[in-house]
Amino acid sequence: MTRAAREHLSRRERQIMDVIYRFGQATAQEVREHLPDPPSYSAVRALLRVLEDKGHVAHRQDGPRYVYLPTVPREEARRSALRQLLGTFFDGSAEQAVAALLDLSGGHLSDDELDRLSDLIERARQEGR
Repeated sequence: MTRAAREHLSRRERQIMDVIYRFGQATAQEVREHLPDPPSYSAVRALLRVLEDKGHVAHRQDGPRYVYLPTVPREEARRSALRQLLGTFFDGSAEQAVAALLDLSGGHLSDDELDRLSDLIERARQEGR
């Protein structure tokens, strides 16, 4: 696991990363425009510096602006976040997490979604996980 994947992100840092992942790259102003209840421009710049220090983003200069790009592939970031979530709230149990997700869905999963979940479970059985 990379150093960046080990670094935990605050709620606001996760929101910023979501914007950068969504667009592939973004300036501080573009990030700010897409944040809920956005902080000041200077606060966004400070958070981007923190994310850069943690290894989650890098920047390139485009004239007077910095353009920020993710350094951690989104899939790796997802796995890291899920591991943290499992450890924090579900005692490391994927079963408990899936049960909670199914409970949250309130039974509103389509037959196709249930079939895909069943296929994933069967594949996990075959792979001996």
